[in-house]
Amino acid sequence: MEAGSVTAKLFMGLLGSSEEHLDAAKAEVQTRYGPIDLASPVFPFTFTAYYNEEMGEGIVRQFASFEILFDPARLRAIKKETMILEGRMSADGKRRANLDPGYLNLSTVVLATTKDASYRVYLGEGVYAQPTLFFRERDFHPFDWTYPDYRQEETLSFFWEVRERLKEQLRETRGENRGEEK
Repeated sequence: MEAGSVTAKLFMGLLGSSEEHLDAAKAEVQTRYGPIDLASPVFPFTFTAYYNEEMGEGIVRQFASFEILFDPARLRAIKKETMILEGRMSADGKRRANLDPGYLNLSTVVLATTKDASYRVYLGEGVYAQPTLFFRERDFHPFDWTYPDYRQEETLSFFWEVRERLKEQLRETRGENRGEEK
């Protein structure tokens, strides 16, 4: 990777048909993307019934970010990989976990999706990027299309914490690039 391209934090929006399936999904993504450094509390996913037919009632949600810095150019490939992982964790053709990768940089939170919309940017191979939150005036702000669970206080607090961790990591990286000690 060229210098300066690793400027974001990869995160995963995880849905599980139970906390057990959520934990299994976290273990699976860590084998692929490295250790999780920050995680939100687990909370009930009651914002839509969209996943209920496939995953059942009692779906739980958690967000997690990964320790290493991330090149946003990898988002398309990671979305494709997580779709394969979801299939591996399925039972009887139904997903037990839903994995929504995205990234956070200092100015925005972006999700990967396979659904087209006027506010999404095509990345290729059926994958789109969706700006979801933007950072301005010392806070995250939603767009009109931002999902309800990305608007709630617990989620915004999580992304605030991830942003602070990213700033710390970028400072450390810049110090290493100049030969400074940490």
